[in-house]
This record gives sequence, C-alpha cells and structure tokens, in this order.
Amino acid sequence: MDKLASCFVHHGAPTQSFKPHILQRSIPLLSPGRRSVAPVVRCAAAANAATVSKCTSVADVAVVTGGGGSSSSFDFERYLSAKAKAVHDALDATLQGLRCPESLTESMRYSVLAGGKRLRPALAIAACELVGGPTSSAAAIPVACAVEMIHTSSLIHDDMPCMDDDALRRGRPSNHVAFGEPTALLAGDALLALAFEHAARGCALAGVPADRALRAVVELGCAAGVGGVAAGQVADMEGERSGTGGGGSAVGLAALEYIHVHKTARLVEAAAAAGAVVGGGGEAEVERVRRYARRVGMLLQVVDDVLDVTGTSEQLGKTAGKDAAAGKATYPRLMGLEGARAYAGELLEKAEAELDGFDPARAAPLRHLARFVAYRQH
Repeated sequence: MDKLASCFVHHGAPTQSFKPHILQRSIPLLSPGRRSVAPVVRCAAAANAATVSKCTSVADVAVVTGGGGSSSSFDFERYLSAKAKAVHDALDATLQGLRCPESLTESMRYSVLAGGKRLRPALAIAACELVGGPTSSAAAIPVACAVEMIHTSSLIHDDMPCMDDDALRRGRPSNHVAFGEPTALLAGDALLALAFEHAARGCALAGVPADRALRAVVELGCAAGVGGVAAGQVADMEGERSGTGGGGSAVGLAALEYIHVHKTARLVEAAAAAGAVVGGGGEAEVERVRRYARRVGMLLQVVDDVLDVTGTSEQLGKTAGKDAAAGKATYPRLMGLEGARAYAGELLEKAEAELDGFDPARAAPLRHLARFVAYRQH
C-alpha cells in the first residue's frame, strides 16, 4: 500500500491561462520522521494549551481589520448558520420537481437534506468571498450545492454493505437501510450526475464567465473520481483486505496519507479552489486557497479519527469506535492519540499560515472554519 502513487489527471484547457490541477505530493502533509511536531494550536478563547480540550466554540473572535490594530468581532456561528441555510434552501429547491420516480427523489432528498455542518459548501462560499468580496457569494452557491451533492453521494455509497457497512448516518438510518440497497445506489449515482449539471447551469444563471465555470467543474470532477474520492475509497478497501488474517491493517502512514488525501481532503480542496475560481481569484490566490483547504481536509480526517476513539455514537451521529473494532489504520492507531492531536495542531497552524497576506476581514471565515474543524466535538 505504501507504494501507491499519486493520481495524475490531465484535461484539455479551455483557455491559454487555464491550468488544471494535477494532484501530486508537492504539499508535505505528513512528517512521520519528526518527533518535535508543533503543539496543538490554541483556540482563540483559550488562554493556554491546558485549556484546549475544553474549547469547543470559536464563535465570537476578534479579527484585526486594519494596520492600526483596530478590530471587530466576527461571529462564526452566525456566518456558518447563514451559509448553511442558504445552501439548504437552494438544495431543497433543486431537489423538487425532479422528473424521476418518486422513490428516487425521496431517497436523494432524505440524505441531502438530513442536515450536517455543511462545511464544504461554506468553504466554497468563503473562498469565493475571500477573492471576490461579500457581494460575490451568489456566484458560489451553485458550486457549494454541487459539492454537497458529491459529498452526500459518497456518504450514501460509503455506508452500503459492500463498502463500510454502516447502518447509521447523521443520527438516523443510512439511506440503504431506509430505502433499500438498489435505490440507495442509484440515488448516489443520480446526485453525482446532478451535481455537475447544477454547477454548470447555476454558474451560467449567476453570470459566472464560462471559463471560470468550466474550471470549477473540472475541479469537482477530479475530486469525485480517479483524482479523489473514488481512488481513496478503493485504496481504503484494498488496505482493509491486506490486513485480513488476524494481524490488523497493513496500511502505514504513507498509504494512510494517500487514502485520506484522496478520500477526504481532495473534495475539501476542490470546494475551496472552485469557490475561489468562480469568485475571480488569480492563479496565486487560488493556489494559496488550495493549500489551505488541503490541510483543512486532512485536519477534518485526523479529528474524525480522534473522535472515533473519544466520542460516542450519540455525539457523532454515526457508529463510534467502528474503525478501531475493525482494526482499520487510523491516525491514533499509527501515531498514538496524543501524536494525532499534535498532528492536528500542526495542520491547523499550516492552514492558517496560508491565509496570511489576505485581507483579514475577508479571511476571517476561513480562519475560523479551520479552528471549528480542529476543536469540534462531533
């Protein structure tokens, strides 16, 4: 598994300036040889490292808005709630009146509208606003909805008996439990296809230039397929099979990085990059946003692994301790619980560093989104 290579995806360029992203290991995510990793980065509400474990909210944090040191309060919870509602309402409208059997529509709506934190859509919108300003967010809504459809499609498929076989998702029965495996499979397929249709149509209606819309669609396509989720899922299953026979998973840190860069981080990265693209960001801005989001995506997975050990099924809305029971490779298993926590702190620190140099007020949502991911309890 450690010999798995990164995936290279090439696309025809719609314009001379368009350079599709090629997934590679130019961003060092793991440093297994280092033992002096950065300490867990402190929450803005924490006075010292000892209080990190108690810090569960970064909702109201002072943000410097000018060179003179003046600051204003940024309410992240309000921001996230507003963006989640906007995306939810847009998804609700999109999934009405579909010309298909009612059972398929109900299955799609069941999973898409089940709630969740909507972090990936919020990330797309915040990245768009970072480069284009607050008035640009309407351009990112179609991309944000597409990202959530792709993510939900992957969750439906991931829960099925032929894959992770989990009967619980977001605190209620998984899609295949509620609707049966054939309908669940097709609902995931339909959402994946609808995501690209919605992104293309929605960007056109929002007045997004065609070259930007195409770049965004390419980002999402790479993240959903062989350059992302599909590749990571296959590598994950192969890693599980390689560990069967009583010895536990044979996956090491390098292979675990490959799995989660593709299975988790790549879609987070694509959400942010696509948002920045439709917002009109320059190449250097998009690449900085990409690096930020790649690390946030890995942070999301590391924290998930930690919570699988420390949380309960009621807190998480899914089966807790399932990975450990199955002997799967996770960051706590390979690095130890404290090592995984320290690695999360390192990822957070590096993610926030990518935002330095952007307007502080515009960067505030992304900065606090990264902290929210790091300090969440579910």
